[in-house]
Amino acid sequence: MLIGWLVDAVCDLQRNGEDLVLATVLKKSGSAPCLAGAKMIVRAEGTSVGSIGGGALEAGALKLAKRVFETRTARIMRFNLSGADAASMQMICGGRVDVLVEHIPCSPANVEVFRGLQNALGNGEKCYLMAELGAGSEEIREVSRFVVLEDGSLIGKVSHSGELLNSLKNRAYKSTYPVLIDEGASRFFVERCFAPSTLYIFGAGHVSKQLATLAEMAAFRVIVLDDREEYANRDRFPEADEVVVLDSFEQCCAGLEFDNDSYVVIVTRGHVHDGTVLRQTLGRNARYVGMMGSKKKRDELFKLLVTEGFSKEELDRVHCPIGLKIMAETQIEIAFSIMAELIMARAQAGTGQGGAGN
Repeated sequence: MLIGWLVDAVCDLQRNGEDLVLATVLKKSGSAPCLAGAKMIVRAEGTSVGSIGGGALEAGALKLAKRVFETRTARIMRFNLSGADAASMQMICGGRVDVLVEHIPCSPANVEVFRGLQNALGNGEKCYLMAELGAGSEEIREVSRFVVLEDGSLIGKVSHSGELLNSLKNRAYKSTYPVLIDEGASRFFVERCFAPSTLYIFGAGHVSKQLATLAEMAAFRVIVLDDREEYANRDRFPEADEVVVLDSFEQCCAGLEFDNDSYVVIVTRGHVHDGTVLRQTLGRNARYVGMMGSKKKRDELFKLLVTEGFSKEELDRVHCPIGLKIMAETQIEIAFSIMAELIMARAQAGTGQGGAGN
């Protein structure tokens, strides 16, 4: 979960010399109305920025924030939204939520961490925000926070070994959401501050335009490629990280590096171009390859590709027809179905599950 808004808000308050209280969802289970990593900043005057799920859950955090301002001692709130807490808060969603409510003074150490993180994010550096929560009791005297950059360099005071920090990084990298990790006598909350998953969209038509918007909202890095400049341009794809105008689809993957965090969607303007792109993406180790097309067109193309030397195992990994089966018909519905399948594939990557095609 990207936290640029949080870092900017904290730095703005620090420039004014303000202390703040930060409420963070550490973990949730069931259908609770929030995600791990959701945050809310509370100022001393009682106003807030951000959200941890709304309703009485948020009201409880705001109430506790007043006490945390006074005591300067962090606390973990635990809500069971299936039992007495749910009844008292008039929330029937179910599940359990643990929320850390902590005081963050405008101290030199905190200024160093958040401004360093802001600079790293501004420079596009991959980094991880880590918070040590002690032994994990409900009351925490002090939360120790620091930043670990991809190259191993550190921002903030750190007394842990490089081996431990690498272990925390690796576990956070594989998870879509922030993770709570117990290591020995300490508990760490680790947040990946970048989107490692790159989505390559081949084709810049109407479905692609809708998909790029959804993918940016879902924290994918988005690259759109097409051979038509009137379609592949910044006016049509302002949210994309890159828009590439190809000379042709014949060499569409030249210079691209696919890995297990790469996702490929093939939605060009015709089956011939789809096949051309698919030939170049097969066998390149992308996590996901999906292609627009009916089962009939898919079967015809796959028969041809087998004669060209592509293996059945490679072809079985292709998602075609693309997208989850939600009876999508309109362009935006199709984009939603594709996005849902991409999110599922990314989540399976975090759990070590495979991702076979249709």
